[in-house]
Amino acid sequence: MSSPASLAGRRALVTGASRGIGRAIALALAKSGADVAIVARDSIALGPVADEIRGFGRRCVALSCDVTDADQVARLPAAVGTELGQADVLVNNAGGAATHKLIDHPDELWHRMLALNLTSAYLVTKAFLPSLVASGRGRIVNLGSTASRIGARYTAAYTTAKHGLLGLTRVLALELAPHGVTVNAVCPGYADTPMTAATIERIVARTGRSSEEARHSLESTSPLARLIDADEIAALVCFLAGESAAGITGQAIHIDGGAVMA
Repeated sequence: MSSPASLAGRRALVTGASRGIGRAIALALAKSGADVAIVARDSIALGPVADEIRGFGRRCVALSCDVTDADQVARLPAAVGTELGQADVLVNNAGGAATHKLIDHPDELWHRMLALNLTSAYLVTKAFLPSLVASGRGRIVNLGSTASRIGARYTAAYTTAKHGLLGLTRVLALELAPHGVTVNAVCPGYADTPMTAATIERIVARTGRSSEEARHSLESTSPLARLIDADEIAALVCFLAGESAAGITGQAIHIDGGAVMA
């Protein structure tokens, strides 16, 4: 979807970049020519990702930050600006999933899912809006989910947060269009990542099924009958960050093997 140098001169920030989809996105942006700031709570896990990015000849700054903490997030723009210059691509990837029936649903779980999957994107976007607007060509890509469009049992907190992220995407697309900033959501189905591996472990623990059976149950949610590869998601993000996608904004783009067709 993107040529190797299509993002040359860009400066991107990716949250939740230490593993899985976030790692794949950070590496793909660097391969496409962008300098990349990578953010996660685990600074040690960010180290190898930063080394890979620098191996592509790109600049990288690795920043430890809890993106649900407003004070920590407020310090990010200055840290990125000092090392790379002002960011003009923002990828709100940080997130996590947990399940529970609504009966006896823990309030802590509700608040944690909303903070991690929705409030974090609000905080980070607000912090970086000045640089995105000043660039005149800012790009925001929010990592949603098929849960941004449809519901599933036992996912009240997660699904509510991901629906909210899509709402935020659409509002920002309208507000920022006059400034040349596009805002889109990428909505993957089950991806072959550590987060899905954890989901498989929970299914095994709760149902007694084998890992293979649990994995197959997730694969079968897609007409293609497979998990999505993180690199496929990263390629779509790179496309949305590039000039070829300048006319695309306010969209929820599914990459789920045909699971959601609306």
